[in-house]
This record gives sequence, structure tokens and C-alpha cells, in this order.
Amino acid sequence: MAQSVTARVLQVLAAFSAERPELTLTEISRRTALPLTTTHRIVGELAEWGALERATDGRYRVGLRLWEVGALAPRGLGLRETAMPFLEDLYEVTRQNVQLAVLDGDEAVFLERLSGRGAVRVLTRVGGRLPLHATGVGQVLLAFGGAELQERVLAGALKRYTDRTLCDPEDLRRALAEVRRTGVAVTAGHVELVATSVAAPVRGPRGDVVAALSVVVPSANSDTMAFVPVVRAAAMGISRRLGAPD
Repeated sequence: MAQSVTARVLQVLAAFSAERPELTLTEISRRTALPLTTTHRIVGELAEWGALERATDGRYRVGLRLWEVGALAPRGLGLRETAMPFLEDLYEVTRQNVQLAVLDGDEAVFLERLSGRGAVRVLTRVGGRLPLHATGVGQVLLAFGGAELQERVLAGALKRYTDRTLCDPEDLRRALAEVRRTGVAVTAGHVELVATSVAAPVRGPRGDVVAALSVVVPSANSDTMAFVPVVRAAAMGISRRLGAPD
């Protein structure tokens, strides 16, 4: 069956990634498996509209017009605006990486990240994605995401980032049960050995978990659990502002 025009346009946009933010026309054609003439036409139309931009060296990158449209997504926009005062307060208290993420499919998508010059290095970025099993926010979203999501993730391939990443389904299942019991996820060295994440759930008006909030601190910090109360307090503050029941 021939692909629709929309499918081809989406293929072109999907060719870009955090690892490959700039591509030549030939690279886009190769990554999408579209003929070069078709790629040239679609890329030209996207560039004219502003979804793509052409650099001086001839490479293309995602344009501001696409970012502008994406920023209007209601699930991210309202949540981020509500959460920002609490994220800023949490950052002022900790001076470490403060992150807000939501569930999208089987991944955690980061809506916001505040970070200082002296904060520990992290892989996350605004708009970036990470698998649920490896991150603090991901484990929170997975723990409260329902049995169907949990079983699908547990049955899939669990990527290993470090020797501490939970890649055994039974180990992960026990960790998720502990997150549900305590209402917090603490993941030490699961993505970067130097970083420990402390995460808590953010609840919506129906009491369901709509996001996860975390602070990422150096693993060398001997008092990681001291961050638990402030992370919980920030998550509860956002939840109340969203209309969550007490």
C-alpha cells in the first residue's frame, strides 16, 4: 500500500533525533527510505512553513515553528505552568537538577528541567525521552501506570545503562511495589553512576498520577534520603494546585 503524504511528512520529521539534530537532504532521504526527489519536495515545503530550517552549510534542523506548535500541547502546557513555581522552589532549596516528566507510551517524556552550574551531570533534556525502568520519574510513572503497562514493560527489553540498572523483571517488579508502598522512588546510579534520583508522583483531579517530579543529586551524597521530604512536598503542592483530592 502506498504511503500517504502525511505519513511521508512524519517520516521526514522523525528522521531527526537528539543524536542527529542536523541532517543533509541525502541523509534524510537515506533515513526515511524515501526517493531523493520526494524528500527534496517535502523538506522544501516544511522549510517554507518553518517546521525545518536550513543552516548555512546546507544541513536541515527542526524549526522554531514546530517547537511553537508542540509547546501548545495541553497535557504539557498547563501542567508545566502549574508546576513551575514548585520546581523553582525545589531548585532553590537543593541547587540540583529538578525534573518534571509525564508518561507517553512506554517512555517518560521530560517537560521541564532546572539545573545549576554545579549540579551533577544527567542525560535528560526538555522534550527528551528515557525508558521507564531506568529512571526515578519513570519508575514512579510505571508503578502507578496500571497492570497492563507494567506487564508490557516487564516483558520487553530492559536497556542496561550501568551495572545498577534494574534489568531483571522480578527485581523491577519488587522495586515498583516498594514505590507504591512508600510513594517515592530512589534510583542510585541507574542511568549514570554519579547520579541518584529521588522522585514522587504528581496527581490530577481524579487522584490518578499524571506526572512525576524528581531531584537528581550526586550519588556520593551520603544523605540522599534527606531530599525525600522536599520532593514529596513539591509534588503534593503541584497536585493540590491541579485539584487532586487530599
